[in-house]
Amino acid sequence: MTASRPELRQVLKAIGWSIAFLLCGLAFTTLLLWAGAAVVGRGEVSAGMAVLQRPGGAQALAAGTTQLAGFALATWLIGMRFLHLDRRALRLVPARFGIRGMVGGLGLGAAAAALALIAAVAAGSAYWSRDTGGPAEYALQVLKTTAALAPAALSEEVMFRGVPLVLMAAVAGRATALVLVSAVTFALFHWLNPNVTPLAIGNIALAGLFLGVAFYAPGGLWTAFGAHLGWNATLAALDAPVSGLPFRIPLLDYHAGEPSWLSGGQFGPEGGLVATLALAVAIAVAVRWTGKEPA
Repeated sequence: MTASRPELRQVLKAIGWSIAFLLCGLAFTTLLLWAGAAVVGRGEVSAGMAVLQRPGGAQALAAGTTQLAGFALATWLIGMRFLHLDRRALRLVPARFGIRGMVGGLGLGAAAAALALIAAVAAGSAYWSRDTGGPAEYALQVLKTTAALAPAALSEEVMFRGVPLVLMAAVAGRATALVLVSAVTFALFHWLNPNVTPLAIGNIALAGLFLGVAFYAPGGLWTAFGAHLGWNATLAALDAPVSGLPFRIPLLDYHAGEPSWLSGGQFGPEGGLVATLALAVAIAVAVRWTGKEPA
């Protein structure tokens, strides 16, 4: 059955506002990044930008923080001021529910990531070896890496499980919105990541679907954020690349091994069938959560 003209207009309107939201968020992010570069470079934007773009935890923290601030501003301007979406519509639940959802999301995301890595090792294609450093250095670096990853994870939740998902779900239904916004658009956003493959893009779409379902679980946006951070931080803590981005962790080295279509190779577990399995399990669990009374 084809959509009627009023329905089509509503869908096009939602798409238009979503594009405006994304462009506004990117513009705010760029301005904030330039401002930060000017501060770091003591007035020299190019020098400051060179510092902020050096690969590593500092770069991830700077990029994630400016992106989070930029899209928070876009959410306020487009979502709240122009479209009159309130906190309930955006699933910004009260702290007492949000903290509970975030902890649950962290646990599920971490468990899914651990399952993917364990599956790769059990299949004989991946293994860990001893690296330099001790337990104290390891714990400190994991904390620093998690802190660097947190703003980026939250910013992507605001981008893809915020205004665009809410708008599309209102006019096209939740299932359609989850596929088009939370899965497909989220995957395309990672198309230029290092060492990306078609299977990796498919798994990132699955991850987007998982996070979108978590968004509609009790805890709302904070549950999705916890799941996102739990997945990323666990991969990084076990020295595996996160969406193609490596993180240096002392004490242990992760070796993906072959075949890469199973382990994910240099892209990390998200590039292999081990992630497909783990994300499918995570989606099934998250779907059960959405059956509970929302907060």
